Amino acid sequence: DITNPFFTTVARGVEDVASEAGYTVTYCNTDEDESKEQKNIDLLLQQQVDGILLVPTLSKADAINYIQGYNLPVVVLDRRMPNANADVVRCDSEDGAFQLASYLLELGHRRIAILTGPEGTSTADDRLAGYRRAMFEAGLELNEDWIFRGSFTQESGFEMATNAMRLTPSPTAIFAANNFIAIGAMKALQELNQSVPEDIALVGIDDLPEALVMFPFLTVAAQPAYGMAKEATRLLLARIAGEAPAQHQEIVLPTELIIRQSAGQPLL
Repeated sequence: DITNPFFTTVARGVEDVASEAGYTVTYCNTDEDESKEQKNIDLLLQQQVDGILLVPTLSKADAINYIQGYNLPVVVLDRRMPNANADVVRCDSEDGAFQLASYLLELGHRRIAILTGPEGTSTADDRLAGYRRAMFEAGLELNEDWIFRGSFTQESGFEMATNAMRLTPSPTAIFAANNFIAIGAMKALQELNQSVPEDIALVGIDDLPEALVMFPFLTVAAQPAYGMAKEATRLLLARIAGEAPAQHQEIVLPTELIIRQSAGQPLL
């Protein structure tokens, strides 16, 4: 979704590298919709593009195999694809989530609600896995009631956060699995008269660009969106030119834990 600042930054990285190499870029929004993804792939094939950078809706190899059936180079961006024979450039979502959840645990939080994306989307699953690992390594029993699945949208973040706050007892911290979910959660907490971080801590995956934030506030595990996009584009251009290694590569970039005000102080 190009309206998401994370993917806006990704798009910029792709275009900067492609333009320098003499290529133009066509953008297609899939909105995490499999049928829309397939229509866009067919459209690009009809336009006889030189290659495709794909952020797959699901962690299935179907779309990759379909593109490769036309002998077209494809590189997967942002998502883990365990069953696909393709190049992948992504960030370590699981470790980023583990760091973020571990930080909340260090602050003394035990009732941490996680708001994540749809099952079968690798970033949603990996971030939940990182959260689970942090709880396990802290010796805590995981309460499935604290896990909320939705979509990577502000509307879904609002709904999931509202439902999380109906739990008894309510969470002391909310972990949003992407920036749009975090924005939606913040709106829900404001409507419920819950102040962040005074009443509840809020953290998320993905940073927001400085231009969209009045002052740095949200504690995040930030992904290097621009760098990831550049790596993926260079790899795709190498595939197009026949200069990439025969064996497909998986390039995994680290996230960065950025601590700001929204996580609050250690609990008493």
